[in-house]
Amino acid sequence: MAHESTGAIYAAAGANLAIAAAKFVGGALTGSTAMLAEGVHSVVDTANQVLLLLGMKRAKKPADARHPFGYGREIYFYAFVVALMIFLGGGLFAVYEGIERVRHPSPDADAHLFGYTVPGIWVNVAILGFAIVAEGVSWVVAMRQFWAEKGKSSAMRAIRRSKDPTLFTILAEDTAALIGLLIAFAGVVLAHWLEMPSLDGWASVGIGLVLVGMAVFLMIETHGLLIGEAADPAVVAAIAELVRAEPGVLHLNEVLTQHLGPSDILVNVSIDMADDLSAGEVESLVTRLDRAVKQRNPDVTRVFIEIQTQADHAMRAAA
Repeated sequence: MAHESTGAIYAAAGANLAIAAAKFVGGALTGSTAMLAEGVHSVVDTANQVLLLLGMKRAKKPADARHPFGYGREIYFYAFVVALMIFLGGGLFAVYEGIERVRHPSPDADAHLFGYTVPGIWVNVAILGFAIVAEGVSWVVAMRQFWAEKGKSSAMRAIRRSKDPTLFTILAEDTAALIGLLIAFAGVVLAHWLEMPSLDGWASVGIGLVLVGMAVFLMIETHGLLIGEAADPAVVAAIAELVRAEPGVLHLNEVLTQHLGPSDILVNVSIDMADDLSAGEVESLVTRLDRAVKQRNPDVTRVFIEIQTQADHAMRAAA
């Protein structure tokens, strides 16, 4: 999914750059707090996409003496930083600006362009309309790729099962952005129509709360990946099946897995083997298992096999 995730990130970054410029122009011309909050949101989103691309690049660094298992978790770290930036740079800023506008409401100013006076409401509506279309295109790209990855699982189950945070982070960002744009559109229009400028501020608060909620959700999801998550239960079950099928294995004590990156699974297997096997037969069995596990799931990059009696393993587990 690396190529697909990169495509979604570039699509989102391009859309956000254009949208941010348009929002800031609209906010500067009309004084709309909701527009300025949305502009900051788009800048934060663009920075987030740069961070995700950086994380994907750093995650590809080869293993070295200091990091013998590689740098795959770099992408998890940067995804967590993205969630934190959405919370601080987007959500809290929008809430703060919105509260200030509610406390000190003022109608949107008209824009003066090339010697013409354009009502502020129409400037904001035009820019928000453009932003909704551009963000919608980015959202469709991310949704198509996410839908192709999730298969028959529900969206929430697919997110919780996914070990690649880049795609669902972009999808979450784009979803929050679309919701925020609709809130901004409603706030700008209602503030003008009802002659209640404070509604523009409340729209900014609403945008901030959406971003805070989305950021907390992403923090929870990326936190589990950052500290280490096991492989999908289906992968673990397939490994256990392969091990039990080996004639020389008396008992499978334990299968431990951990994702070192989206496509980098570490496997540790504890087995009790027949006592009458020769050293050469044990070596052949271990080699066969290593190859079989990696062939069954290409994401498995390292397999460690521990030979231990069932009784000793049970005693150690109980200790």
